[in-house]
Amino acid sequence: MNDRKHIALLGNYPPRRCGIATFTADTEKALLEAFPAARVDIVAMDDGSPVNYSDDISLIVHDEPASYLKAAHEINCSGAEILWLQHEYGIFGGSAGEYILTLLNQISIPVAVTMHSILDKPDPDQRRVTKAMLTMASQVIVMAEEGRRIIHETYGVAQERIAVIPHGIPDRPQDSPEAAKARLGLGGRRTVLTFGLLSPDKGVGTMIEALPEIVKRVPETTYMILGATHPHLANREGEKLRDQLKARAEELGVADNIMWIDRFVEFDDLMLCLSAAEVYVTPYLNPAQITSGTLSYAAGLGRAIVSTPYVHASELLADGCGILVDFGDEKGLSTAVARLLLDDSERQRVGDRAYAKTREMTWPCYALKAMDLFRTIKPTTDILPFQARRSQQFANFDAVINMSDHTGILQHSMFSVPNRDHGYCIDDNARALILTARSPALTPDQRKIWTATFAAFVQHGWNDETKRFRNFMSYDRQWLEDQGSEDSCGRAIWALGITARDHADPVIRKWAAHLYCTVIDHFRSIESPRACAFLMLGAAAFCETVPDHKSSRKMLEDHAERLLTLLRRASRDDWHWFENVLAYDNCRLPEAMLRASQILENREYRQAGLSTLEWIAERQISEFGHFRAVGSESFGQVYAEPQPFDQQPLEAWAMIDACAAALHTTGDPAWAERARSAFAWFLGKNDAGTPLGDMISGNCFDGLMPAGVNRNQGAESVLAWQLAIVTYRAIEERVEAKGQSVVAVA
Repeated sequence: MNDRKHIALLGNYPPRRCGIATFTADTEKALLEAFPAARVDIVAMDDGSPVNYSDDISLIVHDEPASYLKAAHEINCSGAEILWLQHEYGIFGGSAGEYILTLLNQISIPVAVTMHSILDKPDPDQRRVTKAMLTMASQVIVMAEEGRRIIHETYGVAQERIAVIPHGIPDRPQDSPEAAKARLGLGGRRTVLTFGLLSPDKGVGTMIEALPEIVKRVPETTYMILGATHPHLANREGEKLRDQLKARAEELGVADNIMWIDRFVEFDDLMLCLSAAEVYVTPYLNPAQITSGTLSYAAGLGRAIVSTPYVHASELLADGCGILVDFGDEKGLSTAVARLLLDDSERQRVGDRAYAKTREMTWPCYALKAMDLFRTIKPTTDILPFQARRSQQFANFDAVINMSDHTGILQHSMFSVPNRDHGYCIDDNARALILTARSPALTPDQRKIWTATFAAFVQHGWNDETKRFRNFMSYDRQWLEDQGSEDSCGRAIWALGITARDHADPVIRKWAAHLYCTVIDHFRSIESPRACAFLMLGAAAFCETVPDHKSSRKMLEDHAERLLTLLRRASRDDWHWFENVLAYDNCRLPEAMLRASQILENREYRQAGLSTLEWIAERQISEFGHFRAVGSESFGQVYAEPQPFDQQPLEAWAMIDACAAALHTTGDPAWAERARSAFAWFLGKNDAGTPLGDMISGNCFDGLMPAGVNRNQGAESVLAWQLAIVTYRAIEERVEAKGQSVVAVA
């Protein structure tokens, strides 16, 4: 495979001052020097710092989800062949940096992720976000072998997708520190250096505690502490930590032996200070530190190094390439540093070993290794996130069970906890009954138990006095009305028709057919457009079981004509729809027309179904090309274009079902592509770039709001998600059986 000629490189970037910014800039420079024909686009994280980026750099505002979405669109349209993401905790917005998932869920090119820090004991949010990010990556890059182990064991990434490429370093000769010391005014001194943004976990306090013993043995010692206070710490506390360290040095009598260089230094100044150091110390306190660019730089210049045994140091300094002391071990630090300062031969041997070991870590080598790795990454054709892949066919039914009891499925939840205050409704129990009839995911026992529960609710909902179904029931099993809305009655009929056709148990099919035939003739006068559609869907399903069922065929014809009349009245040049407003479950209307056309073989119904479905589908595509469900803010606005919020799972499921009807009617795989786009909405290809549906738990969030995801997981959303999967899998099977492929609409 040819070199990747066009790379999008995402991370912090100068003039922002931090290690990741420096690393990203060094990586860019190394790639362009090693591969002059390559193009590297920089996408920089902007945390609001008062710095000015050049005009050719794309920026992502770290705490604005829309900014991630915009960047993903720009990357997809740029022609880049791979996105190379530099990941560090704290540089991306949202809980545990979850906003980066907004971008990754939209990216249609392969992604490589370099992990600059790796947590082997993440909190739940960190685990969730990191695992999702790594699973969506085609390639994961770590800088130490221990990182490979943690990524594999903690986050479940396959070994073959993890590569180890050590941190890049400048290619500099191993020179004597004397000239550099003279330039810094340190001639005649014995020099020790620690470099990096100052923060508590850098262990500088431990080194200061060790300094009196070092000075006692080597009085001419100067300890250079190089680096500004970490910006996040400075924003919270100012220079409190530095002042405390300075005060402690005064108490210990070693203040005159410390050179504080409390600023961010440019590359040449850093190299000067490193060259001046006879001993380099990293007294870090975090054992899990996977990467230290400063450690790599010091080893690359052949400095003698003393370090605590964090992951990177343990690997890089093995085989005599440095000296390791325990975390917080002041005595160990003082002994090791003093010994190296006093023994020129040992100091030289240790530095020589480090220098030799790092010759394959120079930036040119780093660029070559990265490009060799990228050659092995195949272009992706599956733009859906990991949850959509065929390894798990259907969502976990436990989410439905969690919302249900012996009465039925409860309507609402607080997060994933059922909310008993709102009781039950026939709408959700009808949907749940459809799921038990259609989903192959249920075990025989689950299907038996829960079909009985949901069927009993629907049956009990029938009020023989009013000849209508009741809808709402309180938690104490008291009906709250004598009859429900026309729409809820239509949904009950729809569920009965589907169950009579699809359920695996013949006894249940007979029950559904009996109740269906008992009630169907009482709904001829229904006028609500969506109720008409639900009735038609139930009647069409029943006709597939009993083709000559007169009441069902009559129901299909009467309500199809009613919808046609509505379409003629409401349509105008820019509006081809059944009403002069948009509402919920919009795609059920064209779906019903298409199902009626199949049963009645009516070309006019077919054309109306296809043309209106095309019209509504075009209005559910965002400017970025992903599916955008008609938002509830649109409802009731006369002849108005759809609003983007609130977007609900019901709309995406309806779109998928309608596309399945269109595919069955026409055989055109373009409808499968539209269904895939709507399915991807559940999985993160949406305006928030955040998954709503989860295969593993079976849960689904209640929708997309202007401020993000509605974290409640009510019955309607969970059922819409699980039923959408059932239909989408059937579409996949149909398309694959014809030897076609499904590629998401861009």
